[in-house]
Amino acid sequence: MSISNLFDLSGKVALVTGASRGIGESIAKLLAQHGAHVIVSSRKVEGCQTVVDNIIEAGGSAQAIACHIGEMEQIDAIFAEISEQHGKLDILVNNAAANPYFGHILDTDLSAFQKTVDVNIRGYFFMSSQGAKLMKKSGGGGSIINVASINGVIPGDFQGIYSITKAAVISMTKAFAKECAQFNIRTNALLPGGTDTKFASTLVNNPKILEQMLHHVPMKRIAQPDEMAGTVLYLASDASSYTTGTAINVDGGYLIG
Repeated sequence: MSISNLFDLSGKVALVTGASRGIGESIAKLLAQHGAHVIVSSRKVEGCQTVVDNIIEAGGSAQAIACHIGEMEQIDAIFAEISEQHGKLDILVNNAAANPYFGHILDTDLSAFQKTVDVNIRGYFFMSSQGAKLMKKSGGGGSIINVASINGVIPGDFQGIYSITKAAVISMTKAFAKECAQFNIRTNALLPGGTDTKFASTLVNNPKILEQMLHHVPMKRIAQPDEMAGTVLYLASDASSYTTGTAINVDGGYLIG
């Protein structure tokens, strides 16, 4: 393939979770711009359909399918629908996540713990498992991209259980990469830094927390959601054909220390 076509996703089927807004929405739109048929997924189909309408209006191809990745039955259902409609999956972006608790780790209650683990670990694991099985079945291989976090490397203040689950996602990425490479399935992770999304509003809208965060960011600003999508495009495309098991920091330099 020529260099000019490295990022061409024509004929590819991509599934992006948590894609009704924020980072997931930006990823879905960019993959569609590069030719992929994008399945836009989140818990509520209405927000997904708005993103789909925008993609189609811009000349892309997309559809909306609701899926709460914290519910095993919904994971089974979405892959059954994808298999029936498309017979394959080329790209899976696990972006949906839960972070219901912000506070001292000692005060984490069982409900918040369970919700965070069910979505961020169990959900990512079985989405990846089902996605890889479909990629293997179709024989074409594929690319799985897990949206983790810099908190998986350095735990965020008052984000204990969330940080723990994101560390698990980084390890999970490497485990799937190691065992699925034989099927030409690559698995990599994106580690966003502070990003201006509704999901991160507790952090970015608190001046004291934001000031503390930016003190450790050499670029002295938080990211916009669109700044995360380019790395996912690289990992989804043939540009990264020999890249698997990596965790790419997109954090303005935060993890430099």
